[in-house]
Amino acid sequence: MANILSQIIRGLRKVGHRVGDQIWRLGAGARLFFLTLTYSTECFRRPRLIVREMYFTGVMSLIIILVSAFFVGMVLALQGYNTLQKYGSSESIGVLVALALVRELGPVITALLFAGRAGTAMTAEIGLMKATEQLSAMEMMAVNPISRVIAPRFWAGVLSMPLLACLFSMVGVLGGHLVAVAQIGVDVGAFWSQMQANVEFVDVTNMLIKSLVFGVACTMIALFEGYDAPPTAEGVSHATTRTVVISALSVLGLDFILTSFMMV
Repeated sequence: MANILSQIIRGLRKVGHRVGDQIWRLGAGARLFFLTLTYSTECFRRPRLIVREMYFTGVMSLIIILVSAFFVGMVLALQGYNTLQKYGSSESIGVLVALALVRELGPVITALLFAGRAGTAMTAEIGLMKATEQLSAMEMMAVNPISRVIAPRFWAGVLSMPLLACLFSMVGVLGGHLVAVAQIGVDVGAFWSQMQANVEFVDVTNMLIKSLVFGVACTMIALFEGYDAPPTAEGVSHATTRTVVISALSVLGLDFILTSFMMV
């Protein structure tokens, strides 16, 4: 009986220790977020830093975003046509493709791809800078690493995400148009006219809001994991893995919350 009780106590201690660590990490991440916002003014004085990071985070992610969007649009057209044809609404395939991409798939898949490509790169880069004591060297030279390293990457990710989401939706619509019009034979006039009549400005606005929130979440998670990573090769690799997992779960959770408010 005493052994069972001691095992239960040890198990509860382990659970409490892990919960405490996660709460501490959440607080440290919030502190880094507010420090990033505080020191962003120094970063905006040198916009070339943000532009350079936008190239590495946004432009370098463009190929995978566009290729994925093209195939997602084609799959949506195929699946949607088979479903709508049963109800005699095959001419509405353009509306289905456009609304699915603009309202949901565009910002969500873009954020997941961004986290997998740009987020892991930021985590690994900052983790290696910490492991090689480059951040400590900046502090010794009176250079704030948050304003010089963290803030430019943060704003580059936040600004890149809405642009990538818009490009994803546009290329996805083109992929759906290629399949629906060129392959299946849907009337091109009906495809575009019904899309223009049913896709409203509020849908595009909601897409931009979602992508902006996802950009803040994914970029901040990637930066914090790199900044908080143990200065070892194993620590950086684990931080990179956590970036992908936590970013994906955060995007899906935030997507549900934002959609709930937007559908009211």
